[in-house]
Amino acid sequence: MPAMNSPSLAADQLISTDPASGEVIGRIEPTLPEQIPQIVADARAAQQEWAEVPLSLRCKRVRRLGDVVYRRRAELAGLISREVGKPIVESQFVDLLVTLESVRYLTGIARWDLRPERVPHSNPAVWAKSGWLFHEPYGVIGIVSPWNFPLAIPMAQIIPALLAGNAVVFKPSPLAASVGAAIGALCSEAGLLPKLVQVVQGGGEVGSALIDARPNKMIFTGSVETGRKVAEACARLLIPCVLELGGKDAMIVLADADLNVASSAAVWGAFHNCGQACLSVERVYAERSIGDDFGALCAEKVGRLRIGPGLDADIEMGLLIRQSQVERVEEQLSEAVARGAKILIGGKRRAELGPCFFEPTVITGVNHSMRLMREETFGPVLAIQEVANAAEAVRLANDSEFGLSASVWTRNASRGRAIAAQLHAGAVMVNDVGSYFGIAEAPHGGRGASGWGRTHSRFGLREMVQVKYVDVDGLPRWPKPWWFGYSAKLSAATDGFIAWMYAPRWFERWRNVRRALGMVFRRGRV
Repeated sequence: MPAMNSPSLAADQLISTDPASGEVIGRIEPTLPEQIPQIVADARAAQQEWAEVPLSLRCKRVRRLGDVVYRRRAELAGLISREVGKPIVESQFVDLLVTLESVRYLTGIARWDLRPERVPHSNPAVWAKSGWLFHEPYGVIGIVSPWNFPLAIPMAQIIPALLAGNAVVFKPSPLAASVGAAIGALCSEAGLLPKLVQVVQGGGEVGSALIDARPNKMIFTGSVETGRKVAEACARLLIPCVLELGGKDAMIVLADADLNVASSAAVWGAFHNCGQACLSVERVYAERSIGDDFGALCAEKVGRLRIGPGLDADIEMGLLIRQSQVERVEEQLSEAVARGAKILIGGKRRAELGPCFFEPTVITGVNHSMRLMREETFGPVLAIQEVANAAEAVRLANDSEFGLSASVWTRNASRGRAIAAQLHAGAVMVNDVGSYFGIAEAPHGGRGASGWGRTHSRFGLREMVQVKYVDVDGLPRWPKPWWFGYSAKLSAATDGFIAWMYAPRWFERWRNVRRALGMVFRRGRV
């Protein structure tokens, strides 16, 4: 029977296995926690040199990294599918496409989005000043990534970090150690500065050591539980961080939706990557008049899905990454059925394929008293709850600690936008699910237990810089009105200036012009 993907240390090596076959994929030297401070120090030294490289040349070198990914795309897709068990088409559609699109888009906007910005001043008291905003790199960015999109997630963060002039210390998941090592090799092949992007390998102790080494910012993607620990550790050291955590994404299906299209979307949204995505559709709220038909369509389409090892190009759903996740899915389903839910299709292991294969499952009759509707499942389960109307669907969709993304299905685009505006989520799609993750212009991130900060888009690029304001005074020989030399006359003049600027009536403003000028033309300054 194939072994589950459970990396282990043997002879001082991190061993990664194919979760479908149990075959060893790679033997990788783990990073010792005591090595991390020197690694961060080396990154800091490389960053100082990299920050001096003109932005146009940084863009050129990152494009070269994209070229290397493109040339090695078949090799990378195969490695991803082999190590994490997803269908090879999904490795191409998500990991490769998102990476290459990040290179294309971000190198295109970086020299404009990170250029110095003139700051106009509206207050006449400072009209003689010239203000500018500069976007400066943080220094060393620590990136900790999960296994489920082992190329797309870290590369969509490494790329903007490099463009902004930062160095990167990247820790992949032990479950995707081989892909993590490949990312380091890609950066070397692209000719980036030595030590500019360094990959550290290991478990939680390596991540903790990375934070303790005081990078200038941390980007973490993973579970809520670990995210809280990262946030607490960073807070103690006053290290800013971006957290992209769990999701419990809601799909609202209105009675006027095209049920054939919506059901296909629900099936893909729930079962791509075997449901192991923060953007997976985990909750469906369907209006009662179409609830049965929608559930039947979903069940019929699920019955046609082909399950098996990801390297088979005809396979549509792979396996769960480890056996503990299989058990979590079973527990949630058992509790829901005990409370009255009904499984339309699936709900069982596929032991003949291996211990981590689980049938795609459609379940109805669920409600918010069940763990299945409140806790992140992260597995191949589509739970459908019938609702009376759109208002109830919105209320239930918002009744969650998570707020990553959601979708609305209706033939009326205006109504869809109106409902989207009511949903508490970082992104809402009308008549599509999840695909915004592949739109480079769209920010990715959530609220509540789904984390804070943004990746992707120009907002993700701005997460990689610190903003500095620089002000140059155009009257360097002119003493400023607010300097010392306080007096009753200055107080009266200042009050006149405040009245001239902010009085609610125009006649009162103009009546105070003369008093206001007394603030500028005064004697007795220190």
